[in-house]
Order: sequence, then C-alpha cells, then structure tokens
Amino acid sequence: MFRKEKIGGWGNYPVEECFVYRPEKLSDLKELVEWQDDTYRISRGNGRSYGDTALNGGHSLLLLTKFNRFLSFDAERGILECEGGTMLEEIIEFFLPKGYFLPVTPGTKYVTLGGAIANDVHGKNHHKAGCLSEHILDLKLLTASGEILTCSREQNADLFWATVGGIGLTGIILSARMKLIQVSSTTIDVNYLKATNLEEAFELFRHHDHLYDYSVAWIDCLATGDSLGRSVLMLGNHSPSSETTSNFLPIKRKRKWKVPIEMPSSLLNPLTIKGFNHFYYHSFKDGSHKTIDYDSYFYPLDSILNWNRLYGKKGFIQYQVVFPEETSFAGLTEMLKKLSQSKRPSFLAVLKSFGMENKGLLSFPFKGHTLALDFPVKDQTIFPFLKEMDELVLRYNGRIYLAKDSVLHPDTFKAMYPKLEQFKKIKKEVDPKGIFSSSMSRRLGITGDCQ
Repeated sequence: MFRKEKIGGWGNYPVEECFVYRPEKLSDLKELVEWQDDTYRISRGNGRSYGDTALNGGHSLLLLTKFNRFLSFDAERGILECEGGTMLEEIIEFFLPKGYFLPVTPGTKYVTLGGAIANDVHGKNHHKAGCLSEHILDLKLLTASGEILTCSREQNADLFWATVGGIGLTGIILSARMKLIQVSSTTIDVNYLKATNLEEAFELFRHHDHLYDYSVAWIDCLATGDSLGRSVLMLGNHSPSSETTSNFLPIKRKRKWKVPIEMPSSLLNPLTIKGFNHFYYHSFKDGSHKTIDYDSYFYPLDSILNWNRLYGKKGFIQYQVVFPEETSFAGLTEMLKKLSQSKRPSFLAVLKSFGMENKGLLSFPFKGHTLALDFPVKDQTIFPFLKEMDELVLRYNGRIYLAKDSVLHPDTFKAMYPKLEQFKKIKKEVDPKGIFSSSMSRRLGITGDCQ
C-alpha cells in the first residue's frame, strides 16, 4: 500500500525518506486519514513547492495527483469546480481555448490546484488581483475526523482562512470552486522598461503598475554602485482579440527541453552569472513592445522540464522575501549590497510589487515589494549566510515565503507571522490529535514534537 521513498521538493533540498501512499479513491484517502497508527500525514500534489512543505520524513506522504477530475463548469459565470489534484496545466489547456484563464497563476503551471490553495499562491498580478484565495469561492476539506467540510467566506470562515496558505495542516483539499477570468486571446502584450538602478525600478513600478494587469522585473543581483538593482521590467496585459474569428483560441505548443543530468554546482558562479546578467540586461531595448504567447510570459522556465538539475546534486534553496512598502527600498538595498559582497550570486532573481494583505492566517504577501532568489547548496556555509539574511529581513519587518523555505528558524518564523497562534488554535479545533503534520510544520514548531 505504501513505498518507502527518498523524496524532495523542487529544490532537492532537503531529501527525506517518507512512507509514500498513492490513493486513487476517496474511500482510500479517508481510510489513510482515519487509520490509527503513530505516523503523521501530509498531502502532496505535484511536488513543486521548493523545500519541506510537502515532505514528511519518517512519516506518511499522501500523493493526490489521481484526484484530478473537472467536476462542473458554469460557463455564464466562469466558475470551475475541480478536484484538488488537478494541475493548473490541465485547466489552462482545456479552458484557455474556450476563452478562460486562471485569475492568478504562479511561475509554473505544473502545480496542483490544492497545492496552489494550500500555499495561497500569488502571481505577476498581485498588485491588482491579490492571491489565489481571492478567487476561490469555496472548497471541500477532508478533516482529521474523516468529515468533509465545505469552507468559504460565509461557511466555516475561520477554517477557510486557516486553510488557504495553511500548507496542508488543516486537512486535505478535495476540491474547490474557482472563478476564472475571460480573455480574448492566448497572447500577452508586453512593455519592456529598463531601470538603471533600484530607485528607478521603484519609480517605474509606481508609475506603471496601475496601467498593467501583470508586472514583474528581472533584477541584476551582481550590479554595484550606481547600478545597484538595475532591472528590466516586463509589464503585460492580455492581448485584445486578433488571433481568430472563431470561438476557439489556438494554443501554441512550445518545444520542451531537458537537463539530462545534475550539473556541477560550480557551473553557476559569479563569473558565469555576471556574464549572463550583462548579456541579458543589454538584450532589451528600453520602451520596446512585444506580443508573446502566454506560456513565454507566465511560465518561461516550464520549457526546461527539470531545470532544478542546473543547481547540482545537493540542490538549491529558493529564498523569497517581502518587505512592507515603508521599508522596501531600504531593505532591498541592504540585501542587494549583501548579495554582491558575499559573492553568492543568484542566477534567478525576480522583483515584484504586492497589493494588499488578505485574511489568510499564514498567507505570505502584504503591500510592499518581494524579491525571489536561488542559492545552490554547495556547502554548509550557505546556512549561516541565510541566517544573516533572515535577521536582515526581520530588521525591516519583512517575511519569508513558506512555499520556498527549508531553513527558517522557529523563532524567526513566529516573529514574521503574527497570526500564528490564531492558526494553531483553529488547527487544534479541527485536528485535536495533530494528525496533519509535515517536516516543515515540525521544524517551525507549528505541530508535532516542536510545538
């Protein structure tokens, strides 16, 4: 019924041995939840969270990719109901040709809807559309008792706001109803703006974000001096109808590439990344416009199916922080200086502006700016460095994204998430024996041995 497997998140750090179950029916899933043994359970979708959110070292991991059916669709209102194991890719490929798209999407389409809700994902449109939870009408949750509860803003509201962003700790998201948006094409009109430094990037965000549904910037983390934080902003809107006069929108199939083996971690070093950054920054013409397919804009890395292998056998840590609006510039300036001085360049570095915070008790975003970075785990020196980064984030009242984390200390986590005690109270009510627990929740002291 289960297999003992060594398994990791997308960052391949950490890798842990778990009891992996692959239930195919609801009755199987309920039996696994209600089974009286001494192991904790946590659900897992497609394994695209980076760290230990969906790991359960020495305990049970319930893989839900078989629960991927579309249940209903209201075409008049654009409301889709589907199971939690449905991948965003499946939703896009079925509904985009019919003129519907996801209201919010993260940087990969290879995530399940349940996983996206459990991490309350955000996208390039957070400044306008908020997190995915803003567009979830209700969800069905399998709780520790085996009961299935409907949760929404009106029904079991406290449990709803504990579940969105609750990293799977309140129960298993069986299905959800989500409101899709209507689009008239499968392409995005993109305006590329170059910022010579971080201050200019902030100014461009301020002056243009209200004009565009989608807003993101690539940032050069190795630039110093007057060029500190130089960036390329990529501002986008869905293209107006021009592709077809029929009711069917064509989706272009992109060629997929594979990284055949784990690359040596030395491949990504200050010299190679500095060269890439120079080339990339100068490859864009300031103020240029281009119409590109949705896949290239929203999911550029999905064309490399296993790009995580670029970081080597020891894996990598993605580090995403948000600073509040009033400290964003100072906090990011200090962080960029620290990065350039440390000789720890990030191959992927993404800057976005966030809109208002929602009611999710463990949701990540609040109004301000977020920076996402990747660090290869080459040796043990990365861990004290990240501890220093955490201290910097705390000084500027920032927060770390749990979907990416694998190293945060419990005291730091508690300081960053002020609604934690409220979350634990609701979890205790719905899961009094603490059945739903993960490697992350125990590491952070939310559940289990570290509570």
